[in-house]
Amino acid sequence: METTSLNRRDWLKRSALTIGGLSILPLIGQAETPLAPLTLDNKGRLTYSPLFREFTLSKPLTTAIKAKLNANENPYGPSPKAIEALKSSAHLGNRYAWKEMFDLIEKISNLEGATPENIIMGPGSSDILEKVAMVFFKDGGNVVSADPSYMSLIQVAKATGGSWKPIPLTKDWEHDLKAMEAAIDNETKLVYICNPNNPTGTITNSDALRDFCSRVSERVPVFVDEAYLGFLENGMKHSMVPLVKEGKNVIVARTFSKIHGMAGLRVGYAVAQPETLERIHSITRGGMGISYPSIHAAMASLEDSEFLDKCRSLNSEVRDYVYTSLKGMGHNAVPSHTSFMIFPIEMEGETFLKEMTALGVGVRAFQFMDKNWCRVSMGTMDEMKLFTAAVNKVLV
Repeated sequence: METTSLNRRDWLKRSALTIGGLSILPLIGQAETPLAPLTLDNKGRLTYSPLFREFTLSKPLTTAIKAKLNANENPYGPSPKAIEALKSSAHLGNRYAWKEMFDLIEKISNLEGATPENIIMGPGSSDILEKVAMVFFKDGGNVVSADPSYMSLIQVAKATGGSWKPIPLTKDWEHDLKAMEAAIDNETKLVYICNPNNPTGTITNSDALRDFCSRVSERVPVFVDEAYLGFLENGMKHSMVPLVKEGKNVIVARTFSKIHGMAGLRVGYAVAQPETLERIHSITRGGMGISYPSIHAAMASLEDSEFLDKCRSLNSEVRDYVYTSLKGMGHNAVPSHTSFMIFPIEMEGETFLKEMTALGVGVRAFQFMDKNWCRVSMGTMDEMKLFTAAVNKVLV
């Protein structure tokens, strides 16, 4: 199938920045760097792999968005304590925050049971994914990951000079760990695993993943992206961070963008071996892009367990409502462990996006597993009622 490559500037011109921002969502959601080229097929779909495509709107729309459910943002955050910390530190936004950064690192290392030497900061976890990709693939090589999965690291690895070995998810929506291990060769520089996975919202068994990471990391580094782990009850027990403490060559990324509700404040971090972090620091500086107020907000949010528990509970309540509502309408949604959900749509993807947008609801539409899918983020209950009403009108 014929394809066309676009850089970020070309894509912005093409999309004309609609009011809802929907035309550029593929760019900001899946390929979050100007270095990564965007490939469109002859139907205007973003092409991530032969099995994984995203539908886009070919013409700008001016409909006001009433329910923005397309970027996996936490509708309840930041926490009140984080907002207060942000306000009280804003007047020091003219200062670099190196000391405060070390204070935040100390809090994170205590939370993770690691040492400060195991922590690298970044403005969101995507920044760290991209830096790892630039460092690891500047001299070529391949990355092994699931298909479909989050594309930030993959896109940068390809743009830097590497290649991607996509491994389809199993029929149970888990990472095919056996196939991923078999795909590793002498050119493999990294294995990337997003768990829970985006865009599917599904999770791979933590015991199986822990065994995989422990063994495979003896051959090649394993990067585990745990951006959505906070939405799991007792999520930390599913984390791969303990492997880092055992000396395994594993990188684990987390973000304040999701459960902490700080997507616009840009704070994230990774836990890894000091030697791995030194490779990154030799080329680029971690944490340089985080502002003084954001650091204070992050420290306050770490201490607001009541807010985090509330977000987790509300997200679960809304997710159950959406799953039940979709099932009642005859749509077989995939059970989710995150703040978003996918379900198959019996409609051409661009048409679906256009009609949902016309009703003031912003969502995403993908094609994989030989089906078209809607991915919807969990908003407030009122927003999700707008969503289910729109689906009931569009998918008749």
